[in-house]
Amino acid sequence: MQQDKHPSYGPVVFRDRSAGYAFLTRSTASSEQSIDWDDGNSYPVIDVEISAESHPFFTGEARVVDTEGQVAKFERRFGDEGQGGT
Repeated sequence: MQQDKHPSYGPVVFRDRSAGYAFLTRSTASSEQSIDWDDGNSYPVIDVEISAESHPFFTGEARVVDTEGQVAKFERRFGDEGQGGT
């Protein structure tokens, strides 16, 4: 890598405030705030609104979409017009 062209890359803590979850990783993101981590070191912390701990898809709280009902509704509205035939 060329010197002085790339952002600094180092350890950063990302914290999901809604789930009370934080994880330590490496990133080019920076922050003025810092947090004391379990290993006794202080790292910059970045607060995020959503993470894998609070996202409905990953937590299993996502709503199930009734695709069969949507297809039937489409066919009632448009009949054979929506089939795309010649």
